[in-house]
Amino acid sequence: MFFSCCIFPHQTGRGGILCYNKSMDNKYIKARILRRNMTSQEQKLWTYLRKNQINNCRFRRQYPIGNYIVDFVCRAKKLIIEVDGGQHNGINNIINDSERTKYLESLGFRVIRFWNNEIDKNIEGVYNEIVKYLK
Repeated sequence: MFFSCCIFPHQTGRGGILCYNKSMDNKYIKARILRRNMTSQEQKLWTYLRKNQINNCRFRRQYPIGNYIVDFVCRAKKLIIEVDGGQHNGINNIINDSERTKYLESLGFRVIRFWNNEIDKNIEGVYNEIVKYLK
């Protein structure tokens, strides 16, 4: 089996080494890169979701499901949380997000979405909404 490594820049400027099997799907590599380059809103929400802080539910971030990489997922509760920026207001992105949601729901997941400004201005409200879905 052939393994190769590539070096990519970490957002802090340090180099990181990502080793992977040539047969690995690119979505797993992309997910690792996305984890290292989360938006400020994703980072803010992650501080609430990490380490089983909400109802002892474990969340994963930038997690591949099918052909998609979701922002956050609690597999035990089948809950996906997406954080959307302004680019999701475009007609093509609205259609793509709708198709993505339908696919994920067909797998039994419930998808909830929050806008970046909701996380910036009302993180407590976002937290309370997530708690409702986890009960």
